[in-house]
Amino acid sequence: MPQLAKRVGRAKPSAIMAVAEKARKLKAEGRDIVSFSIGVPNFLPGEHVYAAAREALARDSGQYGSNRGSEALLDAFLGHMAKLGLEGYRRENCVVAVGAKHILYNLFEAMLDEGDEIAFPTPYWTSYLDIAEIVGAKIRLLPCGSEQDYKLTPAQLDEALSHKPRVFLFNNPSNPTGMVYTPDEVKALAAVIAKHPDTWVITDDIYNRMLFDGIAYSNFVQFEPSLRERTVFVDSLSKTYGMPGWRVGLMAGPQEVAKAVVTLNSNHITNIPEIVTAAAVAALSGPQDVPKAKCAEFAGKRDQVMATLESIPGLICPRPQGAFYVFPDISCAFGKSHKGVKIDNDVDFCNVLLEAKGVACVPGSAFGEPRSMRISYTCPTEQLPVGLERIREFFAELS
Repeated sequence: MPQLAKRVGRAKPSAIMAVAEKARKLKAEGRDIVSFSIGVPNFLPGEHVYAAAREALARDSGQYGSNRGSEALLDAFLGHMAKLGLEGYRRENCVVAVGAKHILYNLFEAMLDEGDEIAFPTPYWTSYLDIAEIVGAKIRLLPCGSEQDYKLTPAQLDEALSHKPRVFLFNNPSNPTGMVYTPDEVKALAAVIAKHPDTWVITDDIYNRMLFDGIAYSNFVQFEPSLRERTVFVDSLSKTYGMPGWRVGLMAGPQEVAKAVVTLNSNHITNIPEIVTAAAVAALSGPQDVPKAKCAEFAGKRDQVMATLESIPGLICPRPQGAFYVFPDISCAFGKSHKGVKIDNDVDFCNVLLEAKGVACVPGSAFGEPRSMRISYTCPTEQLPVGLERIREFFAELS
Protein backbone atom coordinates (compact mmCIF):
# COMPACT_ATOMS: atom_id res chain seq x y z
CA MET A 1 0.00 0.00 0.00
CA PRO A 2 1.34 3.49 -0.80
CA GLN A 3 2.58 5.53 2.14
CA LEU A 4 1.52 9.00 3.17
CA ALA A 5 4.04 11.85 3.12
CA LYS A 6 6.30 12.09 6.16
CA ARG A 7 5.02 15.58 6.95
CA VAL A 8 1.59 14.14 7.77
CA GLY A 9 3.17 12.18 10.60
CA ARG A 10 4.50 15.45 12.00
CA ALA A 11 1.03 17.02 12.04
CA LYS A 12 -0.81 16.90 15.37
CA PRO A 13 -4.45 17.52 16.27
CA SER A 14 -5.12 20.61 18.37
CA ALA A 15 -4.70 19.99 22.12
CA ILE A 16 -7.08 22.89 22.75
CA MET A 17 -9.81 21.35 20.64
CA ALA A 18 -9.29 18.00 22.42
CA VAL A 19 -10.13 19.63 25.76
CA ALA A 20 -13.09 21.48 24.25
CA GLU A 21 -14.38 18.24 22.74
CA LYS A 22 -14.14 16.43 26.07
CA ALA A 23 -16.05 19.25 27.74
CA ARG A 24 -18.76 19.09 25.06
CA LYS A 25 -19.06 15.33 25.53
CA LEU A 26 -19.51 15.67 29.29
CA LYS A 27 -22.08 18.42 28.77
CA ALA A 28 -24.00 16.19 26.35
CA GLU A 29 -24.05 13.54 29.06
CA GLY A 30 -25.84 15.98 31.34
CA ARG A 31 -22.88 17.34 33.32
CA ASP A 32 -22.88 20.99 34.38
CA ILE A 33 -19.75 22.19 32.60
CA VAL A 34 -18.11 25.61 32.61
CA SER A 35 -15.67 25.84 29.72
CA PHE A 36 -12.60 28.04 30.05
CA SER A 37 -10.91 26.12 27.24
CA ILE A 38 -11.34 27.37 23.69
CA GLY A 39 -10.12 30.84 22.75
CA VAL A 40 -13.14 32.26 20.97
CA PRO A 41 -14.45 35.77 21.74
CA ASN A 42 -18.08 34.63 22.12
CA PHE A 43 -19.67 37.79 20.74
CA LEU A 44 -20.98 38.76 17.31
CA PRO A 45 -19.93 41.72 15.15
CA GLY A 46 -22.02 44.85 14.75
CA GLU A 47 -25.09 44.94 12.54
CA HIS A 48 -23.23 46.99 9.91
CA VAL A 49 -21.05 43.94 9.22
CA TYR A 50 -24.09 41.78 8.49
CA ALA A 51 -25.64 44.57 6.41
CA ALA A 52 -22.51 44.70 4.25
CA ALA A 53 -22.58 40.93 3.82
CA ARG A 54 -26.25 40.96 2.81
CA GLU A 55 -25.63 43.73 0.29
CA ALA A 56 -22.69 41.82 -1.18
CA LEU A 57 -24.82 38.70 -1.44
CA ALA A 58 -27.49 40.64 -3.33
CA ARG A 59 -24.95 41.82 -5.92
CA ASP A 60 -22.66 38.77 -5.90
CA SER A 61 -20.64 38.55 -9.10
CA GLY A 62 -19.94 34.83 -8.79
CA GLN A 63 -16.42 35.48 -10.11
CA TYR A 64 -12.94 34.71 -8.82
CA GLY A 65 -11.31 37.40 -6.73
CA SER A 66 -7.76 38.63 -6.29
CA ASN A 67 -5.13 36.27 -4.86
CA ARG A 68 -3.89 39.24 -2.81
CA GLY A 69 -7.27 40.44 -1.62
CA SER A 70 -9.66 43.07 -2.90
CA GLU A 71 -8.45 46.65 -3.12
CA ALA A 72 -11.23 47.74 -0.78
CA LEU A 73 -10.13 45.27 1.89
CA LEU A 74 -6.45 46.07 1.47
CA ASP A 75 -7.25 49.77 1.86
CA ALA A 76 -9.36 49.09 4.95
CA PHE A 77 -6.49 47.11 6.42
CA LEU A 78 -4.03 49.90 5.68
CA GLY A 79 -6.34 52.34 7.46
CA HIS A 80 -6.58 49.98 10.43
CA MET A 81 -2.79 49.71 10.56
CA ALA A 82 -2.36 53.49 10.41
CA LYS A 83 -4.51 53.80 13.54
CA LEU A 84 -2.09 51.40 15.24
CA GLY A 85 0.83 53.60 14.27
CA LEU A 86 1.98 51.37 11.40
CA GLU A 87 2.14 53.73 8.44
CA GLY A 88 4.02 53.81 5.17
CA TYR A 89 2.68 50.51 3.83
CA ARG A 90 0.97 50.08 0.46
CA ARG A 91 -1.30 47.48 -1.07
CA GLU A 92 1.76 45.74 -2.49
CA ASN A 93 2.91 45.02 1.08
CA CYS A 94 -0.35 43.37 2.12
CA VAL A 95 -2.11 40.03 1.62
CA VAL A 96 -5.42 38.53 2.79
CA ALA A 97 -5.89 34.83 3.58
CA VAL A 98 -8.23 32.37 5.31
CA GLY A 99 -7.46 33.42 8.87
CA ALA A 100 -4.20 34.33 10.58
CA LYS A 101 -3.32 30.64 10.86
CA HIS A 102 -3.33 30.40 7.07
CA ILE A 103 -1.16 33.52 6.86
CA LEU A 104 1.32 31.95 9.28
CA TYR A 105 1.34 28.66 7.39
CA ASN A 106 2.07 30.51 4.15
CA LEU A 107 4.82 32.54 5.81
CA PHE A 108 6.48 29.41 7.19
CA GLU A 109 6.32 27.85 3.73
CA ALA A 110 7.75 30.99 2.15
CA MET A 111 10.55 31.61 4.67
CA LEU A 112 11.65 28.21 5.96
CA ASP A 113 13.34 25.45 4.00
CA GLU A 114 13.61 21.96 5.51
CA GLY A 115 16.09 22.16 8.38
CA ASP A 116 16.01 25.96 8.77
CA GLU A 117 15.61 27.25 12.30
CA ILE A 118 12.73 29.24 13.77
CA ALA A 119 12.93 30.73 17.26
CA PHE A 120 10.04 31.83 19.48
CA PRO A 121 9.31 32.33 23.18
CA THR A 122 7.66 29.77 25.42
CA PRO A 123 4.74 29.79 26.28
CA TYR A 124 3.64 29.81 22.65
CA TRP A 125 0.42 29.40 20.73
CA THR A 126 0.14 25.70 19.93
CA SER A 127 0.06 26.08 16.15
CA TYR A 128 3.50 27.70 16.03
CA LEU A 129 5.18 24.45 16.98
CA ASP A 130 2.83 22.30 14.92
CA ILE A 131 3.24 24.26 11.67
CA ALA A 132 7.01 24.52 12.13
CA GLU A 133 7.22 20.75 12.50
CA ILE A 134 5.04 20.16 9.44
CA VAL A 135 7.34 22.25 7.24
CA GLY A 136 10.38 20.48 8.69
CA ALA A 137 11.93 23.41 10.51
CA LYS A 138 14.25 23.17 13.49
CA ILE A 139 12.72 24.85 16.53
CA ARG A 140 14.56 26.94 19.12
CA LEU A 141 12.37 27.57 22.17
CA LEU A 142 13.11 30.53 24.42
CA PRO A 143 11.70 29.68 27.89
CA CYS A 144 9.93 32.59 29.60
CA GLY A 145 8.39 31.30 32.83
CA SER A 146 6.10 32.97 35.34
CA GLU A 147 9.14 34.16 37.29
CA GLN A 148 9.82 36.60 34.42
CA ASP A 149 6.16 37.37 33.77
CA TYR A 150 6.19 35.11 30.68
CA LYS A 151 8.16 37.79 28.81
CA LEU A 152 11.27 37.47 26.69
CA THR A 153 14.31 39.44 27.83
CA PRO A 154 16.72 41.25 25.49
CA ALA A 155 19.56 39.01 26.71
CA GLN A 156 17.60 35.85 25.83
CA LEU A 157 16.77 37.22 22.40
CA ASP A 158 20.36 38.30 21.74
CA GLU A 159 21.64 34.83 22.57
CA ALA A 160 18.99 33.16 20.38
CA LEU A 161 19.63 35.42 17.39
CA SER A 162 23.37 34.83 17.66
CA HIS A 163 22.60 31.37 16.23
CA LYS A 164 21.15 33.08 13.13
CA PRO A 165 17.70 31.46 12.98
CA ARG A 166 15.96 32.06 9.69
CA VAL A 167 12.83 33.34 11.49
CA PHE A 168 12.05 34.91 14.87
CA LEU A 169 8.35 34.76 15.74
CA PHE A 170 6.92 37.15 18.34
CA ASN A 171 3.38 37.26 19.76
CA ASN A 172 2.10 40.44 21.45
CA PRO A 173 -0.39 40.47 23.19
CA SER A 174 0.21 36.84 24.02
CA ASN A 175 -1.88 33.75 23.62
CA PRO A 176 -1.84 31.87 26.05
CA THR A 177 -0.68 34.30 28.76
CA GLY A 178 -2.50 37.54 27.97
CA MET A 179 0.72 39.40 28.74
CA VAL A 180 1.51 42.59 26.82
CA TYR A 181 4.98 43.99 26.22
CA THR A 182 5.24 47.67 27.10
CA PRO A 183 6.56 50.09 24.46
CA ASP A 184 9.88 50.26 26.34
CA GLU A 185 10.14 46.45 26.33
CA VAL A 186 9.37 46.29 22.60
CA LYS A 187 11.93 49.04 21.97
CA ALA A 188 14.63 47.09 23.84
CA LEU A 189 13.91 43.91 21.87
CA ALA A 190 13.87 45.86 18.60
CA ALA A 191 17.35 47.18 19.35
CA VAL A 192 18.57 43.59 19.72
CA ILE A 193 16.94 42.46 16.48
CA ALA A 194 18.55 45.35 14.62
CA LYS A 195 21.98 43.89 15.49
CA HIS A 196 21.15 40.57 13.81
CA PRO A 197 20.38 41.22 10.13
CA ASP A 198 20.11 37.59 8.98
CA THR A 199 16.74 36.80 10.57
CA TRP A 200 13.20 37.39 9.33
CA VAL A 201 10.76 38.64 11.98
CA ILE A 202 7.07 37.75 12.21
CA THR A 203 4.93 39.68 14.70
CA ASP A 204 1.69 37.82 15.38
CA ASP A 205 -0.29 40.66 16.92
CA ILE A 206 -3.89 39.62 16.35
CA TYR A 207 -4.97 40.92 19.80
CA ASN A 208 -3.60 44.40 19.08
CA ARG A 209 -6.94 46.13 19.79
CA MET A 210 -7.61 44.09 22.93
CA LEU A 211 -5.48 46.00 25.44
CA PHE A 212 -6.28 46.99 29.04
CA ASP A 213 -5.13 49.49 31.66
CA GLY A 214 -4.25 52.16 29.12
CA ILE A 215 -1.27 50.22 27.77
CA ALA A 216 -0.39 51.08 24.17
CA TYR A 217 0.24 48.69 21.30
CA SER A 218 3.71 48.87 19.82
CA ASN A 219 5.68 47.11 17.11
CA PHE A 220 9.38 46.70 16.42
CA VAL A 221 9.30 48.80 13.24
CA GLN A 222 8.11 51.84 15.18
CA PHE A 223 11.41 51.93 17.08
CA GLU A 224 13.76 50.52 14.44
CA PRO A 225 12.46 51.59 11.01
CA SER A 226 15.15 49.52 9.27
CA LEU A 227 13.35 46.39 10.50
CA ARG A 228 10.49 47.13 8.10
CA GLU A 229 12.59 45.41 5.41
CA ARG A 230 12.39 42.05 7.21
CA THR A 231 9.38 42.23 9.54
CA VAL A 232 5.91 40.87 8.78
CA PHE A 233 2.90 42.05 10.78
CA VAL A 234 0.07 39.50 11.10
CA ASP A 235 -3.50 40.41 12.05
CA SER A 236 -6.96 38.86 12.05
CA LEU A 237 -10.63 39.77 12.37
CA SER A 238 -11.37 36.77 14.56
CA LYS A 239 -10.75 38.12 18.06
CA THR A 240 -11.24 41.88 17.82
CA TYR A 241 -14.46 41.74 15.83
CA GLY A 242 -16.04 38.51 17.07
CA MET A 243 -15.61 36.90 13.63
CA PRO A 244 -13.56 33.70 14.07
CA GLY A 245 -15.79 31.71 11.73
CA TRP A 246 -15.51 34.26 8.91
CA ARG A 247 -11.81 33.32 8.52
CA VAL A 248 -10.08 36.56 7.58
CA GLY A 249 -6.37 36.90 8.21
CA LEU A 250 -4.14 39.70 6.99
CA MET A 251 -0.44 40.50 6.77
CA ALA A 252 1.77 43.45 5.89
CA GLY A 253 5.48 43.21 5.26
CA PRO A 254 8.24 43.47 2.68
CA GLN A 255 6.93 43.38 -0.88
CA GLU A 256 9.07 40.30 -1.60
CA VAL A 257 7.37 38.36 1.18
CA ALA A 258 3.90 39.57 0.24
CA LYS A 259 4.45 38.47 -3.35
CA ALA A 260 5.46 34.99 -2.18
CA VAL A 261 2.32 34.66 -0.05
CA VAL A 262 0.16 35.83 -2.96
CA THR A 263 1.71 33.08 -5.07
CA LEU A 264 0.96 30.50 -2.38
CA ASN A 265 -2.61 31.80 -2.16
CA SER A 266 -2.95 31.30 -5.90
CA ASN A 267 -2.16 27.62 -5.36
CA HIS A 268 -4.07 27.13 -2.09
CA ILE A 269 -7.25 29.19 -2.00
CA THR A 270 -7.35 31.59 -5.00
CA ASN A 271 -9.24 34.16 -2.89
CA ILE A 272 -11.48 34.61 0.11
CA PRO A 273 -15.20 34.91 -0.77
CA GLU A 274 -16.68 38.16 -2.00
CA ILE A 275 -19.27 38.25 0.79
CA VAL A 276 -16.66 37.66 3.48
CA THR A 277 -14.57 40.43 1.94
CA ALA A 278 -17.46 42.90 2.20
CA ALA A 279 -18.04 41.98 5.84
CA ALA A 280 -14.34 42.40 6.58
CA VAL A 281 -14.24 45.85 4.99
CA ALA A 282 -17.22 46.90 7.08
CA ALA A 283 -15.65 45.55 10.27
CA LEU A 284 -12.36 47.38 9.75
CA SER A 285 -13.80 50.62 8.36
CA GLY A 286 -17.13 50.92 10.13
CA PRO A 287 -18.16 51.77 13.70
CA GLN A 288 -15.84 50.36 16.36
CA ASP A 289 -18.31 50.50 19.25
CA VAL A 290 -18.70 46.71 19.59
CA PRO A 291 -14.94 45.97 19.80
CA LYS A 292 -14.45 48.84 22.26
CA ALA A 293 -17.31 47.68 24.47
CA LYS A 294 -16.09 44.08 24.43
CA CYS A 295 -12.55 45.14 25.28
CA ALA A 296 -13.87 46.96 28.35
CA GLU A 297 -15.96 43.92 29.26
CA PHE A 298 -12.96 41.61 28.97
CA ALA A 299 -10.89 43.92 31.18
CA GLY A 300 -13.57 43.58 33.86
CA LYS A 301 -13.59 39.81 33.46
CA ARG A 302 -9.79 39.79 33.76
CA ASP A 303 -10.17 41.57 37.08
CA GLN A 304 -12.67 38.97 38.31
CA VAL A 305 -10.37 36.10 37.37
CA MET A 306 -7.33 37.70 38.97
CA ALA A 307 -9.20 38.46 42.20
CA THR A 308 -9.99 34.76 42.58
CA LEU A 309 -6.54 33.51 41.60
CA GLU A 310 -4.80 35.97 43.91
CA SER A 311 -6.85 34.60 46.81
CA ILE A 312 -5.50 31.05 46.33
CA PRO A 313 -2.42 30.32 48.48
CA GLY A 314 0.66 29.28 46.51
CA LEU A 315 -0.76 30.14 43.11
CA ILE A 316 1.34 32.43 40.92
CA CYS A 317 -0.18 34.38 38.04
CA PRO A 318 1.37 37.41 36.34
CA ARG A 319 -1.33 40.00 35.64
CA PRO A 320 -2.30 40.02 31.95
CA GLN A 321 -3.09 43.29 30.19
CA GLY A 322 -4.58 42.05 26.95
CA ALA A 323 -6.33 39.31 24.96
CA PHE A 324 -8.74 37.23 27.06
CA TYR A 325 -6.54 34.70 28.82
CA VAL A 326 -4.85 34.21 32.15
CA PHE A 327 -2.12 31.64 32.58
CA PRO A 328 -1.61 30.73 36.24
CA ASP A 329 1.37 28.69 37.41
CA ILE A 330 -0.37 25.76 39.13
CA SER A 331 2.76 23.83 40.12
CA CYS A 332 1.91 24.38 43.79
CA ALA A 333 -0.69 21.62 43.29
CA PHE A 334 1.73 19.03 41.93
CA GLY A 335 2.34 16.12 44.28
CA LYS A 336 -0.99 16.70 46.03
CA SER A 337 -4.26 14.80 45.75
CA HIS A 338 -7.91 15.68 45.27
CA LYS A 339 -10.11 13.27 47.21
CA GLY A 340 -7.59 10.49 46.71
CA VAL A 341 -6.71 11.24 43.10
CA LYS A 342 -3.03 12.15 42.70
CA ILE A 343 -1.98 15.19 40.69
CA ASP A 344 1.54 14.92 39.29
CA ASN A 345 1.42 17.43 36.44
CA ASP A 346 -0.67 19.97 34.52
CA VAL A 347 -2.53 17.34 32.52
CA ASP A 348 -3.52 15.51 35.71
CA PHE A 349 -4.63 18.79 37.23
CA CYS A 350 -6.88 19.75 34.31
CA ASN A 351 -8.34 16.25 34.01
CA VAL A 352 -9.18 16.02 37.70
CA LEU A 353 -10.55 19.58 37.75
CA LEU A 354 -12.86 18.75 34.85
CA GLU A 355 -14.05 15.48 36.34
CA ALA A 356 -14.46 16.78 39.89
CA LYS A 357 -15.72 20.31 39.32
CA GLY A 358 -16.89 20.45 35.71
CA VAL A 359 -14.43 23.21 34.77
CA ALA A 360 -12.52 22.82 31.49
CA CYS A 361 -9.08 24.48 31.19
CA VAL A 362 -6.19 23.70 28.84
CA PRO A 363 -2.98 22.22 30.29
CA GLY A 364 0.01 24.51 29.95
CA SER A 365 2.07 21.77 28.30
CA ALA A 366 -0.02 22.35 25.17
CA PHE A 367 1.71 25.74 25.05
CA GLY A 368 5.16 24.52 26.06
CA GLU A 369 4.82 25.44 29.76
CA PRO A 370 3.86 22.36 31.81
CA ARG A 371 3.74 24.22 35.11
CA SER A 372 0.67 26.19 34.10
CA MET A 373 -2.82 26.08 32.61
CA ARG A 374 -4.74 28.46 30.37
CA ILE A 375 -8.04 30.01 31.37
CA SER A 376 -10.02 31.66 28.56
CA TYR A 377 -12.60 33.88 30.25
CA THR A 378 -14.89 34.62 27.30
CA CYS A 379 -17.65 32.37 28.63
CA PRO A 380 -21.11 33.87 29.27
CA THR A 381 -20.84 36.46 32.06
CA GLU A 382 -23.05 34.53 34.46
CA GLN A 383 -20.86 31.43 34.19
CA LEU A 384 -17.60 33.17 35.06
CA PRO A 385 -18.05 33.49 38.86
CA VAL A 386 -19.42 29.95 39.00
CA GLY A 387 -16.36 28.50 37.29
CA LEU A 388 -13.95 30.62 39.33
CA GLU A 389 -15.52 29.55 42.61
CA ARG A 390 -15.19 25.91 41.56
CA ILE A 391 -11.49 26.43 40.89
CA ARG A 392 -11.05 28.08 44.29
CA GLU A 393 -12.89 25.18 45.96
CA PHE A 394 -10.76 22.67 44.06
CA PHE A 395 -7.53 24.14 45.39
CA ALA A 396 -8.97 24.29 48.91
CA GLU A 397 -9.78 20.57 48.74
CA LEU A 398 -6.23 19.49 47.77
CA SER A 399 -4.30 17.55 50.36
